Amino acid sequence: MGAEERDPSADGASGAEADSENDLTIEQLAARSGMTVRNIRSHRARGLLPAPEVRDRVGYYGPEHLARLRMIQELQSEGFNLKGIERLLEHSPRPAEEFLSLKRTIGASFETEEPQAFTREELATRFPSDDPDATLKRSIDAGVLIPVGDGRYEARNPSLLDAAEGVIQQGVPLEHALAVIAKVQDRCKSIAREFVRLFMEDVWKPFEEDGYPEDRWAEVRGAIEQLRPLSTQALIAVYQMTMSDQVDSAFGKQLERLSKGK
Repeated sequence: MGAEERDPSADGASGAEADSENDLTIEQLAARSGMTVRNIRSHRARGLLPAPEVRDRVGYYGPEHLARLRMIQELQSEGFNLKGIERLLEHSPRPAEEFLSLKRTIGASFETEEPQAFTREELATRFPSDDPDATLKRSIDAGVLIPVGDGRYEARNPSLLDAAEGVIQQGVPLEHALAVIAKVQDRCKSIAREFVRLFMEDVWKPFEEDGYPEDRWAEVRGAIEQLRPLSTQALIAVYQMTMSDQVDSAFGKQLERLSKGK
């Protein structure tokens, strides 16, 4: 009988077992991680997972093993195959762990609103349209709404719906508002890409070239955590200035037309 296959209940708990964080059998680790026992053994064989702590011929796993399995799952969801993950973890798992942690930090810092789901009927009441199917499709294409099934649609940023509703109340047709949102989204992709490129070129690349020094992870994390507030501040400042110029220009032309009696 192998070390992991022996029933641990047949033996009394030892003092070492009581003091150890490793208290999960491979079956319990599989249940906790959502992986199969077979996959866990395969990861161990590849060297992706540290060996268990063996007590009385029984292998026990703990928080470190669970964290490693979750990291493997996250890397797989990012598109890495097991060979790629092996290469990432070949020398030390620290860069991969820190990189995923940074990625989660970025996502959390930029998602400032809780998504909200609406039924098709709720949306039709809030945004009346002569062709609700076409309007719904345009909203989805513009990224304002995401279908989530059962006739429900999720707004990642409910405030965007509030803004659209406010614009419509000022007399702007819904179709025109959606067209503008789509254009704004397209421009914002370019702007966001430039801010991210700035960070990658001037902060991340030198850090990568230096081999991810242990004592600079906190510095890099701090820089990326400032990416959202600083980019938002710069964007709003430039937008306000540009909007003022555009309003002056548009209404200046209208004043000129009035002065000419047109």
